Amino acid sequence: MRRRVAAVAGAGLTLSTGAAQAHLVSTGIGPVYDGIAHLLVSFEDLLPVIAMALLAGLNGPSAGRRVLLMLPLAWLIGGVAGTLSPAAPWPASPATLSLLVLGALVAADFKFAPTAVAVLALVLGLAHGWHNGVAMAVAGLPTAGLLGTAGAVFVVAALVAATVVALRRPWTRIAIRVAGSWIGASGLLLLGWTLSGRA
Repeated sequence: MRRRVAAVAGAGLTLSTGAAQAHLVSTGIGPVYDGIAHLLVSFEDLLPVIAMALLAGLNGPSAGRRVLLMLPLAWLIGGVAGTLSPAAPWPASPATLSLLVLGALVAADFKFAPTAVAVLALVLGLAHGWHNGVAMAVAGLPTAGLLGTAGAVFVVAALVAATVVALRRPWTRIAIRVAGSWIGASGLLLLGWTLSGRA
């Protein structure tokens, strides 16, 4: 009975969806919520945030705390700079490089000093934030959406990093590394998709 109800509900949601939007999300309840929804439904932004949080968690509580401060702040600053920039959006999302690099670092369980992890978070936040900001400016959307995105980045990073830091059993660390390898593989798939689209 539960499966039937779930199937009917899923079919109803599928049939009731509105027009698809390539990059930016419109919830209809305000720009801040649009920014939150954007992160949660955008593969190219959500996965790098998760990968960064996994890496921070593997490198300990100090690295995790620095990422929680640096990543949302850099995302917001990069986004504001992007909305003020006259440049066109990059032809390729920064997600490809982010997924490849961060996925490989997580899979390798690479040990960084907390400051180095914070620098990675700074670069990730500025690049993805700038890309979002330019896209918002081109679409004529209000910059308040960046607040929602930065807030969602903070929440996702906090939940993921805290979960990883709390893991104690050796096999759980291996599971995190496997997740990193999948994220890196996603970057390879995205790279292939991008290159095939240019061909």
